[in-house]
Amino acid sequence: MHPALIEAAARLRQARDSGQPCAPVRDLIHQAGQQGNAAALDLAYAVQQRNNAADIAAGWRPVGHKVGLTSRAVQRQLGVDQPDFGRLFAQMARGDGQPIAWADCQQPKVEAEIALVLEHDLCHERHTLADILRATAFALPAIEIVGSRIANWDISLLDTVADNASSGLFVLGSRPVRLERLDLVNCGMSLSLRGEPVSVGAGAACLDNPLNAALWLADTMARLGEPLRAGDVILTGTLGPMVPVRPGDVFSADIQGLGRVSAAFAEAQ
Repeated sequence: MHPALIEAAARLRQARDSGQPCAPVRDLIHQAGQQGNAAALDLAYAVQQRNNAADIAAGWRPVGHKVGLTSRAVQRQLGVDQPDFGRLFAQMARGDGQPIAWADCQQPKVEAEIALVLEHDLCHERHTLADILRATAFALPAIEIVGSRIANWDISLLDTVADNASSGLFVLGSRPVRLERLDLVNCGMSLSLRGEPVSVGAGAACLDNPLNAALWLADTMARLGEPLRAGDVILTGTLGPMVPVRPGDVFSADIQGLGRVSAAFAEAQ
């Protein structure tokens, strides 16, 4: 691996472990790209993979993936035409309504999402929506607590991809619902802060249908030789605008047909 990419991975890892945000890493990724033929985006994923491999070596358990950049408006803003992805680990999961230590968060923001849990592998080179429907055991409401190791969220596409797609923590609801009982396109979502709505949206805000996000992820991971497996959790992408978090905040997400899930943040120490 190019020394600049090793430095980028080390910078992000140090920022996570110390809780002190770092400078962007896009310049390091561009530096590595200038000395080879690899696309900058592929190099950013190489940085992500290096840090994820280190976590796995340290005993972290992979449990799925998140899909990011599922908003068409955000894609246009960043000049991209597809989502991105990051790895989910069991160490990132938090309980529904249980206090979340502020020290576990880094510049947190929250968004409400639909999570899919698989009961079959998705190993084809190219999948259909029918494959996704057949492979999904159930859906859950979810709150993703995104975070950035980059100071002041000064991120480009390369920064967020290298930083595990700006992953932080996630909270899943506890009432599984089979997909045939849901309208994933038209389901409404309301994210509230202590009872006051702060973000609203619908399933269609996620690539027109959350299943489209899962389909993109399944094809992408199969192409990379890491296909989605039974038991994997897929956070399909936000259904409405992200909301910044302050210590002591309590958020609840209500998704039509799926019910409610809550994320409660402890006061800063």
